[in-house]
Amino acid sequence: CIIHLNYIHEISKKYEKPVSILAKENTRAKDLFQDDPHIKEVITLDRLEDETGSHDGLNGFIKLIKDIKEKKFDKVFIFNSSVRYFLVCKFAGIKKIAQYPLFKKKGQHIVNTAKIFTENELDKIVSTQPKLIVNKGKISDAKKNMSLDHTRVVLGISASGPTKRWGIKNFIRLIEKIKEKHPTKFYLVAGKNDQQIIDEILNSNIGSNCISLNHLKIDEMLPIIANCNLYCGNDTGFMHISAALNLKTVALFIDSPV
Repeated sequence: CIIHLNYIHEISKKYEKPVSILAKENTRAKDLFQDDPHIKEVITLDRLEDETGSHDGLNGFIKLIKDIKEKKFDKVFIFNSSVRYFLVCKFAGIKKIAQYPLFKKKGQHIVNTAKIFTENELDKIVSTQPKLIVNKGKISDAKKNMSLDHTRVVLGISASGPTKRWGIKNFIRLIEKIKEKHPTKFYLVAGKNDQQIIDEILNSNIGSNCISLNHLKIDEMLPIIANCNLYCGNDTGFMHISAALNLKTVALFIDSPV
């Protein structure tokens, strides 16, 4: 969702009204976009890997048509080549359907294809840089509880798999090197199942320089991250969040495709 955020903003500006987006729960779109004036609502797409979601299968297809039809949309932008979603929108009675070319998923670039699609639909050049919008009052409140005498660094220490993760001992050595030269506080972000690697850092000799954000919800993390100076870490969702909050971002791509 974040990768496509600026395209969503440009669509909203073009039609001079906030838009609705359809996204899976695991994208955390509701938390990420709750302060965004360009987004009216996030409709949850309930499709799961084990195909037990309420929008999976034939019955799920019919339910999704019903859910979308109730919204009475005039136009839809589909950022994929899925026949399923084309038919959902068609049967839901949406008259104007803009979509990637059907049956041409192979070779599509997640950023460039979306950019070209949006530019063609809106007839203007659009930036690829997303911008997460967080309430300024929340950012100010978070700032009051942070050490402003220190450089504030977000450390993204988890990843979607072990081969995409820079080792924790590497992060510990990095923290040691940085704190030798600059007074720095490190804000640790990771997945909910990664408490063990967070504890490894907190229990090390540099633990006093680190603060875990893992007990917070995404929308509670955003104002804190927005007050930081830099993101350094693995190729994770937090990397995209930090970049979209305009932090300088150093991303470590291990075996991730670039």
